Amino acid sequence: MNTATLAEALFVEAPRKAPRRDWTPINYDLRDTWFPVSHSRDVSERPIRRIIHAQLYFLWRQHGRPMAAEFRPDQLERLRPQASAFTGGSGMYPVVERYGYLWVWYGNPEHADARMIPHIPFLPLDGSLPGYTQRTVRFDATSALSVENLIDLTHADFLHANTIGDGISDSDVVEVEWTSETVTRTRTVTQKSVAPIMRWVGGVRAKFQDFRAVLHVHLRSNVCISYPRFRPGYDVPNLQPFLPVGKHRSRGDVTFNTTAAPAPFRYVMPRIAYVIQPQDNSVVRPQNPCYFEPGDRPDLHSRFDTPGTRYRFQMEQLAARQSRGEMAYGTDADPERDISVLLGMKD
Repeated sequence: MNTATLAEALFVEAPRKAPRRDWTPINYDLRDTWFPVSHSRDVSERPIRRIIHAQLYFLWRQHGRPMAAEFRPDQLERLRPQASAFTGGSGMYPVVERYGYLWVWYGNPEHADARMIPHIPFLPLDGSLPGYTQRTVRFDATSALSVENLIDLTHADFLHANTIGDGISDSDVVEVEWTSETVTRTRTVTQKSVAPIMRWVGGVRAKFQDFRAVLHVHLRSNVCISYPRFRPGYDVPNLQPFLPVGKHRSRGDVTFNTTAAPAPFRYVMPRIAYVIQPQDNSVVRPQNPCYFEPGDRPDLHSRFDTPGTRYRFQMEQLAARQSRGEMAYGTDADPERDISVLLGMKD
């Protein structure tokens, strides 16, 4: 199957919609990208199943080597003639093990390039972090809406005030930068109320702390690289990938690298995902049906919505390019570039 045929098979242009006065996403089934579909520790010789935009992925190890296929390994030979363009008719997906995850390619397998895997400076390449740093959460919402919830600056101060702090501060500055493939939000807050979890289990006795949080989002895969820094307090670097299981479901195999923080904070902080997830899900679940349907209610904004607005715009631009068959990464895109300085890891 040639490249042109693969491109045609992999992407069907979304039907044109009438002009809208409010936000309604277009086709966010973006192709030619790596998804971290599972923590490495969850993959053994016994196959497990994952889903990306309703496309099935079976993962297992063969003599220790990670494998990924459209079908269960015991059915692979029999069903290989039914293999899709996602595997080039082979039934097998490109797969790379890195940062404690199995990354699989979603799109034209002829375009798979390990250099397109995002650089994550706070995770070891070999994934050698203790198990307590990793958790899995699920949301009853499309992955794009899950990202919008994360990128929203106001929701955390109110929805999660009892765990990671309220909105009281002396100053709050928001900055946004972007490329054709990423959006980066930086929030710098001075004299913010100390996060309750740092007071309860982190031993931070101050009443206020300065806070700088950087969120770096890869648009095609909705891989979110987050680096919050609290002073006094600790850095809480974390990876939050939102796997697009379907239109109404996303999965997050998260990693919080809190190994540099003291006990018991290093052990407790990753578990906060189980506290925050129900809170976030209570918000995104009812929003999700409305997310895809135009309505009469206007979409109102404040200055804190700038990152989300930029994310929406960049996603629409990328989706429009792909609808024209332009799957290549732009000249400003370099997923594997070192983002340590961008994240604020180096003073």
